[in-house]
Amino acid sequence: MSAPKIKFDLQIKYGSEYGPDEERAVLEVLRQGAPTSGEACIQFEKEFSAYCGTTHARAVSNGTAALFLSLVGLGIKPGDRILTTPMTWIATAAAGVTLGAEVDFVDIDPETCNLDPRQLEAKITPNTKAILPVHLYGQCCDMDAILAIAQRHGVAVVEDACHAVGAEYKGRKAGSMSATGCFSFHEQKNISTLGEGGMVVTNDPAIFERVALYRSHCTRVYGSSTKYCTLDETRFPMGQRFWWQDFDDCGYNFRMTDIQGAVGVVQLRKLDALNQRRIDNAAYISAGLRDVPGLTLPIVRPGNKHVFHLYPIQIDAAKFGRTKDDFIHAMYHERGVKVGTHYTPLHYATAFQRRGFRKGQLPVTEAVAERLVTLPINPRQTREALDYLVESVRGMHRG
Repeated sequence: MSAPKIKFDLQIKYGSEYGPDEERAVLEVLRQGAPTSGEACIQFEKEFSAYCGTTHARAVSNGTAALFLSLVGLGIKPGDRILTTPMTWIATAAAGVTLGAEVDFVDIDPETCNLDPRQLEAKITPNTKAILPVHLYGQCCDMDAILAIAQRHGVAVVEDACHAVGAEYKGRKAGSMSATGCFSFHEQKNISTLGEGGMVVTNDPAIFERVALYRSHCTRVYGSSTKYCTLDETRFPMGQRFWWQDFDDCGYNFRMTDIQGAVGVVQLRKLDALNQRRIDNAAYISAGLRDVPGLTLPIVRPGNKHVFHLYPIQIDAAKFGRTKDDFIHAMYHERGVKVGTHYTPLHYATAFQRRGFRKGQLPVTEAVAERLVTLPINPRQTREALDYLVESVRGMHRG
């Protein structure tokens, strides 16, 4: 049986929008030989750090690498403990697991689906070294509360802002409030660098040095480099050996290519306009659905700029007349709209079941997951597409 035809591109697939400016940027770098992490990446880093209001930024291969390198930058090691939300993509938790750390989950706020600070402090132990709040769907967590708890216990905070580029919390940009901020430029995100890409931002020069080192094989060379860190000439006098290189440790290759960096510069300059279209589209969807019985629509907490990477709704089956699974199936097969489920709680996953997690440990997350659906939203959606989406959702109600 063939798959239903998707109407009006209403699916959670490509969140970004490219045009002639991006094409010109790609061609310009291509004609220069398309280097890895060259001057275009440096320009992207400069503009991105200025946009976020941080002193440092380093472009990386993806958001997963940004999370991993942030924990490397903090010196996370086996036996350390990190805390995060179960309502996220596995990369957030895997960053700690791959470094040998113990990962534990903190239950969520049922309204925003973000990590609930009220559940956080009880989870902190003497071995807890980092908290990774996720700014889910494009809305920042309650950062004042999280940072206050972290400060009391001497624990670092790493913001997973992969959904939230351009989001704000009380006038501060997502990713700028903690030890590091991590961003993804995957094809579904609010801006993209040709399918994949990421960024780490920080105000801490020591963390930045470690991120920069481990991003690129912990390599040091003489002079300035767009890829590597600089050798200490008091330890390694250059003389005639201008070609000499040293490695502080065994690192990784998590570099962004210069073609991606060039596209990132163009995308970043459009970001606020692209986000505003998402905000406007979200408002239009909300206006069209707010009177439908059994639907809980997303809220925006005071002081937040929500940039709607996704548009989450919660379905009360008794009032709506359909279960979540029935809704998802009917939207796809009857209306040609492919909605999502972001996310299946991580403690359900085999990877964490093997580590001792069980259903029943995170009751709020589990209750929300039974009801949660994410509707497609992106800056390309026309009014006709939005009307069709609203009409389709309303038509699913069985009052």
